[in-house]
Order: sequence, then structure tokens, then C-alpha cells
Amino acid sequence: MFTHDDLAKLQAQSLKMQGWIRRQTFSPANEKTLRRFSSWEVAELIFRMNQSTFRGKLAADPNLPLGEVEEDGRQRWFSLEEVNELRRRIKVNRKTLMPPRPEGKRAFRAAVANFKGGAGKSTVALHFAHAAALDGYRILVVDFDPQATLSHSMGLTDVGEDHTVWGIMARDLERETDRMNAATSGAESGTALPRRKLPASIRDMGLGTLRPADFIKPTAWPTIDIIPSCANAAFVEFASAQYRHLNPEWTFFGAVSRFLDSLADDAYDLILFDCPPAIGYQSMNAVFAADMLYIPSGPGYWEYDSTTSFIGQLSEALEDLSHGFENFPTGKIKLPKAFTDIRFLMTRYEPSNELHQAMMGAFKQVFGDRMAEHPIELTRAVEQSGRFLSSIYEIDYREMTRGTWRRARATFDQAYEEFRTHAIAAWMKLEDEA
Repeated sequence: MFTHDDLAKLQAQSLKMQGWIRRQTFSPANEKTLRRFSSWEVAELIFRMNQSTFRGKLAADPNLPLGEVEEDGRQRWFSLEEVNELRRRIKVNRKTLMPPRPEGKRAFRAAVANFKGGAGKSTVALHFAHAAALDGYRILVVDFDPQATLSHSMGLTDVGEDHTVWGIMARDLERETDRMNAATSGAESGTALPRRKLPASIRDMGLGTLRPADFIKPTAWPTIDIIPSCANAAFVEFASAQYRHLNPEWTFFGAVSRFLDSLADDAYDLILFDCPPAIGYQSMNAVFAADMLYIPSGPGYWEYDSTTSFIGQLSEALEDLSHGFENFPTGKIKLPKAFTDIRFLMTRYEPSNELHQAMMGAFKQVFGDRMAEHPIELTRAVEQSGRFLSSIYEIDYREMTRGTWRRARATFDQAYEEFRTHAIAAWMKLEDEA
């Protein structure tokens, strides 16, 4: 027979292995660090110019960052801060290297979501965040998944549940309850309206006084911040059900959206959500805060079946919320919830696999132009990057053959470029006051 004690022992054994893996992956201080990028990468893969042009730009202005030179003197290596400084100061044919950003708009929010575990949600969110950072954008990632895969991949391992999405929701409950109480001091008849009361167990947590910055953590990437998750945040579904009982008028699904609305419009360019493989309080917060839904799916029939179930149940949940809360204030959320775009992306795709080809055709037949043209292909380098909690962009190409590394990077580059194209088009549709 096995009890909770046996499970605790198994977890302790697993934590030891986790520590070993992190020591092999991260720096000796157990902190994830970002590698430098070679002049070849910076020129051809990041700035999209030939190396001779790049070398000419460096030679023409001695005040530009010059990176570090290897011992053999053959290659310069640049930090991301130096890459971004070069991006701001170099022009090619009088054109800036800065990425496009619609003027006067707040950060664009995209949720990577699906029911199916293993569909590649965390992998897609991680790679899109890193690709966008190399593209020159400032990114905030929000980990809604209690499995915390994205948080671990970003190098955050010691996270308390108070500083996760659960903390944001508890903070929002307290603030929204106070706002409602302040706004309804009395009825027209003169009879005082009942005040909504929260127990001391919630007030005493002190989450209502936390600032937005208290939930946002830096990562090894200087232009990527994260609102992390942790395993203890798994109880958010139970806690949120209790919170709704305490204040039935609380629009629980708007908590994260209200939190993000409080950030300055120009604090970030892109906000990416990694969603749990279920429809619940956390995933509904992600959905209601998102401008775009990006739905990854593997190439198997059961994954297609799961994706079909996901969009059906999501549709029903959104309809129920629209009817149930139509008379309550929701901040800047408009009901029914509308997205500027919805896209489907196939992951773990093998071009030579006939079943994968057939499933890709089925996806395109059903979802039409909502289906991404460029799937994420399964390669050895992609598998290796996931095994070591890193994206392909973080792996030094010298750790494998350059051809293997380039093929793996190319599949994410193409998927990201397609995502960026759709995101910018949807970004332009955002209302200025949103």
C-alpha cells in the first residue's frame, strides 16, 4: 500500500535528480545564464545581412559594441545587450533594424493554449519568447501552468505561490471587493446595501498591497520578464472556487487582464501566456486577457480529437461566462469575449511521415487559413534542447553540427515569422483605449 508519505519520498528522490540536471545545465551558482552570439549569428540570423556588411558597419564606427574575441581571433561574440545596442544604432540603406511596433498601442497578448498535454505549448511559448527577444522586442511571459515547465526553462525554480497567477487572483479579489463596497454605499430607498465580507485568512495574506512589479521576475534574457508558476499553485482551482463563493459578483476571469491593464502601455511589446492543459480558473484568465489564441497540436488523430474538444468546451465556457456576468463590471473586458485572431499550429511534425502529412491535410481542410503554414518539425536538436530546459536559441551551435542546429532553428524561425506576421496584423486592430 502507498500513502502520501511514499509519494513525498518519491518526490524527494526526484528533486535530487532535478538538482543534478540544473547543475549540468545552469551556471555553478545554479542560475541560468545567457550565452553570447557569434558575429555570424548576429549578421545572418538576427540582423539578416551578410557578414561583410556587418563587419563594415563595425569598422565604420569605433564607438559601436565590438563584442569579445575568441582566443584564436576568428570570431566575435556579442551579448544580447550589445546586439540590441547595435540594433538601435545601425541602419541599412537608411532603414532601422528595430522591429515593427504599432504606434500608440499597448503590448500585444497571445495565449498558447490547448487541452492536450504534450502538445508543445511550453515549447512554443519558450521559443517564441526567445525568438522575439532576438528580434528586438521586450517580452513578458506569464506561466499559468502549475507544472511550471516554462518557469523552470527560464531558470526560475524557487518560486512561492503568492507571486504566481494565484497571487494575482487573490489580490484582485481583495481589491475588487473593496471597490464594490466603496461604490455601493446605499440604495435609492436609503436602505444600506449589504457589504461583501472577506475572511481574515485572505486579508492577512497581504496580497492586496503588493505592486505589479512584485509579481514580475527577471530572467537570464535581459529583455524577457516572467510571472512564474510553481507546483504549489496547483491548488488555485480549489481556492478560486472558494473565492467565488465569498464574492459571487467578483469577475474572477478578469483578474489577470486587470493586472496587465495596470502596466504601462509601453512597458512591453509582447506578452505570451503558457496555459495549463485544462479549462479552469487560470486558463480562463489567460483566455480573457489574450488578444490572440495560438493553439498548438501534435500530428496524431487523438491530438486532433483533443483539439476539437478543446475549442468546443472553450466555446461553451465563454458563452456561459458572457451570460452569467453580462451585468457586472469587468474593467476593460468586453463581453462576449472576442479575439483579434485565432491560429492553429502543428508541432512535432515529421515531413517524411505519411500519417503526419495526412493529418496536416486534415487540419488545413478543417481550419483553412487559420492553420499555420509552417509546422514545428521534430529534430534531434529540438529534442535535445527540451531535455536540457533550453530553447534552440540558447544552445551553442558548436555543441552539435552546424547543419543540425540550423535545421532545428529554421523550423522555429519560420513558425515565429508566421506568428509575428499575424500578431502585427492583429495588433493593429486593437482599440487605442484597450
